[in-house]
Amino acid sequence: MTASALTGDDRIPIYQRLADTLRKSVIDGGLKPGDRAPSENVLAEEFGLAPGTVRKALDVLVTEGVFERFQGKGTFVRQPSFDTSLMRFFRFRGPAGKITVPESRILRREIEPIPSHAALALELPPATPGISISRLRLHEDVPVVAEEIWLEHEPFKAFAELPAEDIGALIYPIYDTLCQKRVARAEEALTVEAAAPEIARLLRVAPGTPIVVIDRLAKGYDNKPIEWRRSRGRADQFHYHTEIR
Repeated sequence: MTASALTGDDRIPIYQRLADTLRKSVIDGGLKPGDRAPSENVLAEEFGLAPGTVRKALDVLVTEGVFERFQGKGTFVRQPSFDTSLMRFFRFRGPAGKITVPESRILRREIEPIPSHAALALELPPATPGISISRLRLHEDVPVVAEEIWLEHEPFKAFAELPAEDIGALIYPIYDTLCQKRVARAEEALTVEAAAPEIARLLRVAPGTPIVVIDRLAKGYDNKPIEWRRSRGRADQFHYHTEIR
């Protein structure tokens, strides 16, 4: 194989075209999260490129967060973990003090037009057919987080038809295996609001009680939006910790 087999316009720098080709392999599933990427020498030989050009392409993908390097082990497709992402904001601990993942309960799942605020985030025209999901997270049978989730219907038809009992606490792996949509990163914004009556009922707090609101936009390896969600959590469970160096 030669450089002519690379993705993209031949006027684009070769290292960028190699980066685009490798990124497309991740998007298409040829390389999956956790897979080891071909070495610089293998890629250089396969595409007839100088090792320095290959290294520059891999640097681009590491900077983008598509790949990650481990000293002495090589370069791998980054495998993001969202299993305990809520733990950055809320304390969920069992009797022994161990952090636990809250139980998930689907309250509603409908096919309906995506509202303007979610469509804007998902970069879709207003009223695009979507999947609306209302989900409640419980810790030791106590409601702690109410979630509103929006997906575009067409790419997630299979998810719309999946029996509710087959949807567990973690839905990103389902997006991957069922719809071939892989979440690579997410952007989050945090605010506080007074609980509206419906949310107060779900979280078992008084209307007007302060609650924490986290808006998340999940994106794929191509940086295109996949899912928009709004999580509203009880403020008495809120906890945020970060280290600044």
